[in-house]
Amino acid sequence: MSEEFVILVDENDNPIGTEEKVKCHLPNGKLHRAFTVLLFDNDGKIVLTRRAKEKMLWPSNWDGTFASHPRESETYVSSGERRMPEELGIEGKLDYLYKFEYHVSYKDIGSENEICGTLIGIINKDSEPKEIEGEIDEIKWISAKELLLELKINPQIYCPWMLIALELLDESKQSMLEKYGNVLSTWMNSEINEGLYEAIKNHLPKDKWRLVNENN
Repeated sequence: MSEEFVILVDENDNPIGTEEKVKCHLPNGKLHRAFTVLLFDNDGKIVLTRRAKEKMLWPSNWDGTFASHPRESETYVSSGERRMPEELGIEGKLDYLYKFEYHVSYKDIGSENEICGTLIGIINKDSEPKEIEGEIDEIKWISAKELLLELKINPQIYCPWMLIALELLDESKQSMLEKYGNVLSTWMNSEINEGLYEAIKNHLPKDKWRLVNENN
């Protein structure tokens, strides 16, 4: 199996080289570029996926819809659209929302040290995303209120980058807030925001994650 390389970046998301993916996810992993995708239906429910038990980091934990890493020739959006059929068995269009930096360890096995672009898309429940062996073990649709209840019981089984991506939704550009307003309306209120913020603190402190300012 060939090695997979990811894009190393500085704190402003400027590329500074590449490195083998596994090396970037060791306990002292190097800062690199990633993305996370949030797919919703028209009623505002999100597709969550349980990471495959074979994963090195956060195995069997619940993620956003899917997450991966751009290649050198790709934008955040094009990389997300490439990975969608590989991760879910379906195709779709995505929009870019924002990016954030975070650094969190997983036990003594490794860490995520990433600048993570957040992407959004709409699919209907007839799309039937699939559980791809080695990637996803389970899929569920969940509303903001349902997720909030689960986070109060067991926040540890939800991946930290997914929680951060959802907590930052109100940082999206106005054009995206207008385009996805009906879908995101139930996710952007003080109760949901506070619940997500509290859940994030179970994984990493506030000084280990931040919104990355755009260059333009």
